[in-house]
Amino acid sequence: MSLSNLKTALAATGEGEDDGLASSRQFVTFTVGSDVFAVEMQPVQEIIRVPEVVRVPLTPPSLNGLANLRGNVLPIICLRTLFNLEQREADDATRALVLNLGQPLGFVVDRVASVIMVEEEQIEPVSNVQTTINTSLLTGLLKQVGGHELVMIIDFAALIQGSFSENSLLQRVASNAGVLTLGDEEADDETSDELQLVSFTVAEQEYGIAIDDVQEIVQIPEHIVSVPKSASHVRGVMTLRQRLLPLVSLREMFCLPGQATDERSRILVVSLAGMSVGIILDSVNEVLRVPAAQVEPMPPMLARDQAMAELTGLCRLNDGKRLVSVVSAERLLQHQSVQRVLNETDKEPSVDEDLMDSAETDDEEQLVVFRLGNEEFGVPIDSVQEIVRVPENLTHVPKAPEFVEGVMNLRGVVLPVIDQRRRFGLPSIESNDRQRIMVFVINEMRTGFIVDSVAEVLKISRSLIEPAPSLSSEQQRLFGRVANLPKHKRMIQLVEPRQLLADGELDALARVA
Repeated sequence: MSLSNLKTALAATGEGEDDGLASSRQFVTFTVGSDVFAVEMQPVQEIIRVPEVVRVPLTPPSLNGLANLRGNVLPIICLRTLFNLEQREADDATRALVLNLGQPLGFVVDRVASVIMVEEEQIEPVSNVQTTINTSLLTGLLKQVGGHELVMIIDFAALIQGSFSENSLLQRVASNAGVLTLGDEEADDETSDELQLVSFTVAEQEYGIAIDDVQEIVQIPEHIVSVPKSASHVRGVMTLRQRLLPLVSLREMFCLPGQATDERSRILVVSLAGMSVGIILDSVNEVLRVPAAQVEPMPPMLARDQAMAELTGLCRLNDGKRLVSVVSAERLLQHQSVQRVLNETDKEPSVDEDLMDSAETDDEEQLVVFRLGNEEFGVPIDSVQEIVRVPENLTHVPKAPEFVEGVMNLRGVVLPVIDQRRRFGLPSIESNDRQRIMVFVINEMRTGFIVDSVAEVLKISRSLIEPAPSLSSEQQRLFGRVANLPKHKRMIQLVEPRQLLADGELDALARVA
């Protein structure tokens, strides 16, 4: 219910202002538990049903999470939790009062009672009662209104300051919305004898493609437009950032058994010489760094097979127990049927309104999106050194810091591994094959963080990225920005990798490594 609608409803009851009520003030009354409270109308922007929220780690328990209100990020705060009352599920009467306290905030109440006009003589100043009751969270009391003898007027600004004392929730904190990249001093020296691959699975076989040729990784769209008279392995086209993107099934291109896509399926967008194609995969695994010595050319017998023309090498990992076939993006895009559909799509550009407001590279950020529970988080792709599987057993180091899960051997280097769930104050889960270790370099210290899964690589327009509401000092330090995608009903919290570890923790990790 908007403010104008509230005033219209009030006028319909005959309680609107007139010359005789010039000294009257307007209040919204509401209940939390068995008590009735009031707030002055002026800061009330609207009254809404309790929306779905994205939960934010490292914030006070009274914060339900962040909601999307017509394209704007809205923190939702539970008054029951703030008042130390028993929690209960929202029902048809539960509402959120949206107040403007320097920035819009939503406060969940059990029920909105009424909108009333109150004359000045019915308002008891807080100074008259502060000697007998704690008035630190009140601005006054209403006498004999709405059938109640006394109604407390809540000071929401003081309520927030008391509950979020470390923060400035009352002002939207300005934060730098520029691209986050590692400085030269933090990046690993690139070596010419190392191949960096995005590995993926098709029909239980593992393949890899050079990361330089990978534009992004996206989810399977709901609708794929088929292309008439195209080869069987050309599934069709989808819109992706103002262009039609042809989609190719590697299962069918490699003459492997067909299979329907599911929630793990992904599209690997490969780009070369201005041409792009989407490759439909069963799942994306990790980012591999493979020494050139472990990459062998395809065996001569297979190299002569036209059906294997897109494969240029084999990576022998784990002493030969794991084989990864290297796919050539160049040969893939030169395939006759792919070329034909590329030529067709070049003639029919279309506008993608999903994620991009502009096609300019400078106006977008490329993120690696990972999941912890039901929530999505993103980090700048340049900050991710690699993504690897979680080994069956991590080596536990005696007297290591509590936040260190263990260490692993990553190509001869000791890598400390940290459980991201524990760092964010989330409950632990059992190990599973979807978990991954994301490797960052923080102040020249290479560190791995276990996440529930790596979802995709995504390019997002900077116009969709905004400063996150300041909810706690640690949250603001780690999640200073949020990508709000209302058309997709998604909200991705952007993590600042440099803030994942404090200085003291870095020193402790150096001793472990």
